[in-house]
Amino acid sequence: MAPYRVRPTQVDIKIADAVAEYTSPETERVAEALTWGADEHVLCALAAGWWLYCRDGSARDRVTSNHLLLTTVAVTLLPHLLKTLFDQQRPDRRTIRGHLHGVPFSGKREDAFPSGHAMHVGALASAATVLQRRQRNLVWSLGAGLVLTRILLLAHWASDVAMGLAIGGLTERLLRSWTGYGSAIPDPTHDIASK
Repeated sequence: MAPYRVRPTQVDIKIADAVAEYTSPETERVAEALTWGADEHVLCALAAGWWLYCRDGSARDRVTSNHLLLTTVAVTLLPHLLKTLFDQQRPDRRTIRGHLHGVPFSGKREDAFPSGHAMHVGALASAATVLQRRQRNLVWSLGAGLVLTRILLLAHWASDVAMGLAIGGLTERLLRSWTGYGSAIPDPTHDIASK
């Protein structure tokens, strides 16, 4: 049992009740498939693969891949640490109607706060701020869809997702000063091509 207990807000409960009432098995199956896009195992594997790929790349590519790998590992470990400090019952454990409408059981019963998937999305959304507008908006749109799956599956309360996004974004920003990500790193290939 964790030392602190987090209670859902009235808004959280209303949102979860609406999901339980209006969802369907088809919606839940789609959400279950999509939620893998923010799973820690998938993202760690992708970040490690990108890091390996960039070892022979430019200085900018190496800094970016170092930052993304470190950030991904940090926001993978952080939710596990926080869940030892905070208990919160998942919304899927508080509904019968939702299960009749296709809501599955998610994770450990008391591990709702904070959402690890949302932490990953928050970190990636924060990292995307240095991208060009079209790329940044794509990352943000995909991220929004991914975190909504956590609410649709009743794996997390809306406030868990909001806190996960904030913690993930803050973690990414704090790691920038250590990794140098986002600062002006000269790209030697650009200098050669411009001459």
